[in-house]
Amino acid sequence: MALTITQVDAFTDQPFAGNPAAVCVLSTPHPDQWMQAVAREMNLSETAFLMRQADGFSLRWFTPTVEVDLCGHATLASAHVLWSEGHLPLDQPARFHTRSGILTAQRQDDWIELDFPADPPMETAIPIGLEEALGATAQYGGQAQLGYFVIEVESEALVRGLQPNFTELAAIPVKGAIVTSLSQSPDYDFVSRFFAPRFGINEDPVTGSAHCCLAPFWLSRLPKAELIGYQASDRGGVVKVRCQDQRVFLAGQAVTVLQGELVGL
Repeated sequence: MALTITQVDAFTDQPFAGNPAAVCVLSTPHPDQWMQAVAREMNLSETAFLMRQADGFSLRWFTPTVEVDLCGHATLASAHVLWSEGHLPLDQPARFHTRSGILTAQRQDDWIELDFPADPPMETAIPIGLEEALGATAQYGGQAQLGYFVIEVESEALVRGLQPNFTELAAIPVKGAIVTSLSQSPDYDFVSRFFAPRFGINEDPVTGSAHCCLAPFWLSRLPKAELIGYQASDRGGVVKVRCQDQRVFLAGQAVTVLQGELVGL
């Protein structure tokens, strides 16, 4: 029996930009080892697996090496697949049961808004060797509950020009390093990049979960109700963010670029 698998570019309205994720909607449960093997075969930063439940869909995310607790771009891609492939009516919100609790997504014209838990970083000492591995001097360092460490630097040019030493970075006990600054462009409020070599991702193109940290961080500093972030990887991507209570709302766009079948299962 063959299973359909769809590759989606998330946080972009153009193919071959943003962050690619594979999405597979299952009709029956599959072993964890099988899902991990498929993710390794797809060799994308994330592969998402969904299965219908009475009040929504279960959703799990796998990198090529591990299962993760939260992934924004693969959730955006999953919602896009549910609507575009007819698993959900276009006017019905998507509801996901995940390791990070209930997450929802809803359409807003050609954007999709995700409802995620906020994860504001708490200022703390910068882990030994992190600045050296990144090649950046921090103006601020903060730890988030997800295990990400947020580094603020003085300019967008520094963010864009980073060339981390990934071998050194992988030896530092943080799940991911987020480097950010105010944007010098009138189109965006802040820019960022995300590095997680300990989990098989040297640089993630666009990271929704990182914006669970970036949204409260920048909204506490800038006099706006909604901000626009640009993740300045080679592919690049745009994330709109706003906060309410202890939640972060992340909005992005998505484009299907590839669809195929898993055969010989």
